[in-house]
Amino acid sequence: MFVLFTDTDTDITPVRAKEYGYHLISMPYTVDDKTIKPYEDFEIFNSKEFYSMLRNGVIPKTSAINSEEYKAYFIPHLKAGNDILYVHFSKAMSGTFNSLNIAINELKEEFPDRTIYTIDTMGITINSYIMVIELGKMYKNGATIEELLDYGKKQASHFATYFYADDLKFFRRSGRVSNFSGIMGNLIGIKPIIHMSSEGKMVNIGKCRGRITALNKLVDYVKTLKDDIYSYPVIIGHTDNMKLANMLKDLLVNEFGEKLNIEIVDVNPTAGSHCGPDCIGVSFHAVRR
Repeated sequence: MFVLFTDTDTDITPVRAKEYGYHLISMPYTVDDKTIKPYEDFEIFNSKEFYSMLRNGVIPKTSAINSEEYKAYFIPHLKAGNDILYVHFSKAMSGTFNSLNIAINELKEEFPDRTIYTIDTMGITINSYIMVIELGKMYKNGATIEELLDYGKKQASHFATYFYADDLKFFRRSGRVSNFSGIMGNLIGIKPIIHMSSEGKMVNIGKCRGRITALNKLVDYVKTLKDDIYSYPVIIGHTDNMKLANMLKDLLVNEFGEKLNIEIVDVNPTAGSHCGPDCIGVSFHAVRR
């Protein structure tokens, strides 16, 4: 027997996690020296309240969890005789995975008959979410751990994500986007286009002037890179701008038709601390990233 884990940086909520059998690891953020753990310190993420706080000048900080915290999540399941499969956000984006590796190595000694497996989605937020959902479907349908590991290894590079940054101060401060020119902050209306690279990093690949132009650019990426798009969900993520999320949905439906399976999700607060309010992105199955 094995159990599934994922983390809150994949945008999955407790309701969706329960639907597919996932246990959640909470990735924290800090506001005014108070550390907050999503879905442990609150049951429902109030995205409007959170992103309004950011619009009013608050810039939360994020931090890695330590090895003891990882062990506290895993030990009850290992004691119950279960192996663990943890589907997580990109290792290339956080030092938290150093703590994870320490925890796994220590738990190997404590539970030599049990194994903790991992799948790196090589993404974050909606890029991870789409993989978590697809793997969760397989788990519900009785897939073996070997089948899930094989799927994760082969498919990670085929789930693409493209989004634009609206308020540049958040990404400039976070330092998590490669090729992000500081001069963009002085250009009124410029929206950098960012994607998740094949190395699992956020990379700035272009810029548009204005939100509508940026939305159309996102649709162009879907048109160019789509692969078997009707067999997989298309995920739209937003940081408290449902109006723009619905505009992107309408653009996609106009291009691909009503058969498109589109889901709109709120970007989680930990990742949202780095991208700020009014960001919009799309994740889909692609020939490549």
